[in-house]
Amino acid sequence: MAVTRREVLEHLAAASDAERRETTTPETLAATLDVERRAVEEQLKRLAGCELARTYPDGRVRVTITGEELLELDTEGTVIVDEPNGGSEP
Repeated sequence: MAVTRREVLEHLAAASDAERRETTTPETLAATLDVERRAVEEQLKRLAGCELARTYPDGRVRVTITGEELLELDTEGTVIVDEPNGGSEP
């Protein structure tokens, strides 16, 4: 089953907190979404590239304030957020 970035971001925001720096793990998100961990990790990588998620070296992850603010916009349909440098390395 495929999972969208928005689904991952919504569940990440529910499971973590930017201001209090509460974190979760990709494993927990994958279990909640009933998808493979690898699929969640790929979306988290892309969300982090857009500064919507913050990942830590030990594997923990949390939503950023920017990610929370994006969700608060309560948009319907597609939202396009491009990675800095178009996703390529500097």
